[in-house]
Amino acid sequence: MTTLASGTDTLTRDALTVLQPGFTGTTAPDWLLRRLGEGLASVGLFGRNIASPAQLAALTAQLRAERDDVLVAIDEEGGDVTRLEVRSGSSFPGNHALGAVDDVELTHQVAHELGRRLASCGVNLNWAPSADVNSDPRNPVIGVRSFGADTELAARHTAAYVTGLQSAGVAACTKHFPGHGDTAVDSHHALPRIDVSAEVLAERELAPFRAAIAAGTRAVMSAHILVPALDPERPATLSRRILSGLLRDELGYDGLIVTDGMEMRAISGTYGIERGSVLAIAAGADAICVGGGLADDATVLRLRDALVAAVRAGELPEERLAEAADRVRTLARWAGAARVPAETTHGTEIGLHAARRALTVTTAPGLGSPGTFEPLTEPPYVAALTPVANIAVGDETPWGVAAELIHLLPGTVTGSFSAGDDPDDEAGQGAGRAALQAAGPRRIVAVVRDEHRHPWMAAALDALLAVRPDTIVVEMGVPQATPRGALHIATHGAARVCGRAAAEVITGVLGT
Repeated sequence: MTTLASGTDTLTRDALTVLQPGFTGTTAPDWLLRRLGEGLASVGLFGRNIASPAQLAALTAQLRAERDDVLVAIDEEGGDVTRLEVRSGSSFPGNHALGAVDDVELTHQVAHELGRRLASCGVNLNWAPSADVNSDPRNPVIGVRSFGADTELAARHTAAYVTGLQSAGVAACTKHFPGHGDTAVDSHHALPRIDVSAEVLAERELAPFRAAIAAGTRAVMSAHILVPALDPERPATLSRRILSGLLRDELGYDGLIVTDGMEMRAISGTYGIERGSVLAIAAGADAICVGGGLADDATVLRLRDALVAAVRAGELPEERLAEAADRVRTLARWAGAARVPAETTHGTEIGLHAARRALTVTTAPGLGSPGTFEPLTEPPYVAALTPVANIAVGDETPWGVAAELIHLLPGTVTGSFSAGDDPDDEAGQGAGRAALQAAGPRRIVAVVRDEHRHPWMAAALDALLAVRPDTIVVEMGVPQATPRGALHIATHGAARVCGRAAAEVITGVLGT
C-alpha cells in the first residue's frame, strides 16, 4: 500500500477525502492510484468501467491494493439504471415494478441479492435507492425509478430496500433529498423548481427519507433542485437550510451526505463545479460526486485546490471540511466491518420472479380474461416506439421485448421507430405507418415507454391500431395511459427481466 505522499498536509488530504471521482477505462489509471495514496478515499464507477464481474472484481482489488479502506461507489439501482449489466439490461426489475407488487419482503430480497452481487465484485457503496415520490407523471428523470406516486408505499419500500442492501454489506445511499418526484425538469439539463408548501413536502416528499433514516441508511444523496418553501435562493445540494437545518437537525440524520453529480447542468451551468463543491461542503454535504461526465485527474485537482483555497480564504471553515472527511472515513470503516460471506440467500432468479409478479395484463373488451388470450406461435414483428433516453439511464442499455421474443420465437423481426427531432402528432402518425409497412402480414407487438409523456407515441399507436387492432402493446414505462390493443402488458420498467416476463406472457412459454 502506498504511503501518503510527501508534503500532503492534513488540509489537502481532507480535501481529497471528500471527493468521489470517476475515471475512464476498465483498470485504474496511474493518476487515480496516486491520489488514493495522497488521501482520496472514494471512487465512483460507471458502465464504462465494467466489462464483466471478474474484471470488476480485479479492478476493485487493484484499488484496494493501493488503499484497503477505499469506498467503491456505483449507481446500480437495478431496473432501468444499471451499471453491472449496462450492455445487456438488468437482472432485477426497478423500483416501480417492486412498488407495483407491493411486497416489502420481496423488495428486501431483491435489494439483498443485488447487494450481494455488488459486494462479490468489491463494491461497498450503492447510490440507491431512489426514494422520490413520483407525484408528477410528466417527470422525465425519475418515473420508473420511483416506487410509485403513493407516499406510504414509497416509504415502506425505501426502508425495505435499505435494509436489504445493507444486510449484504453494501451501504445504501438514499436519494434524491428532499425529493425529486414533483418536477417535469431533468436536473441533468437544468435546475428544477418544486413549488409546494413546506407542509406538503413534510407529508409527501420527506416521508420516504424519514423511513430510510429509521432503517439506518448509511448515506443520503442531495438533489439539485430549488425548493423555495425551504430555501428560495439555493438548490438543495448547496443549501445549509436543507442539508444542515432540515436533514441534520430536524430529521436527526448523522450519516454521510453525498451530492448528486456536480457536473450536472443544474449546478455546473449555474455555479460551476468548483464553486458548487465549496458551497456544498459549507452547506453540510460530506462527499462530492463528480465523474459521470468529468473523469480525469485535472478535475480532481481543480476541486481539491478549490476546497483548500476556500478554507485558506476563510470561505469554508476548516472544521467543516474535517468533519466531512471524517464522515467519509467513518463510512469506510463501517463498510470494511460489514463485509459478509458472498453466498446467495434468495437465489439468482429472484429478479425474474419479481418481474413476473409486477406485470399488469389487460385484454381488449370482448376478448375475455388474460387467461383466454391465445399466445403467439408464429414469430411477430416487434415495433419499438423509442423515446430519447435520459442521461441517468443512458443510450447504451438495451430495452424492450425483442431479444426475449427472438429467444422464445426464433424468426421474430424487430424495428425501432421515433418521431425524430420534431415529435408531433403528424410525425407520430408517420412512425406508426412506417411500422405497419415494415411489419407486413406479421402480428405486431408495439413496445412503448411512457406513452402518456409522448403525444407522438400515442399518435403512432393510433395509426397502428386503426389498421391492426390485433396489435399487442407492451408499456415499459409508467403505465398512465389507458390500456389498449388486443393485449396490453404493463411491465412497470424496462429491465431485461421485465422484457423476459412480458415475452413469456405473449408466447405462453416460460423461457429457459
